[in-house]
Amino acid sequence: MSVQSTEPWIKGALLGILVLVVLAPLFGWASGAVGYAEPLENAAEATGGAEAATTTLPGLFPDYSVPGLSTSVGTLVSAIVGTGLTLLIAVGTGRLLEP
Repeated sequence: MSVQSTEPWIKGALLGILVLVVLAPLFGWASGAVGYAEPLENAAEATGGAEAATTTLPGLFPDYSVPGLSTSVGTLVSAIVGTGLTLLIAVGTGRLLEP
């Protein structure tokens, strides 16, 4: 299969990902506006597990934020980095699995 035949699919996929990354701050704002909380956090609070929780390995961007940046910009940066890392891992894995 040549690169030429898959090019329209790749362009469409990358455009879709770009749109979602650009909209990430809007999704973050909307979740705050409606009082959304992560379901796992809700379950931990309901069962009393939230008080006993300890962080063993902090995330790359805790709460999708970047210290020193506004909430919207931090969300955008975390979306870009997260999407980039995911694409790198997916493409790398795909290339390793090619015959």
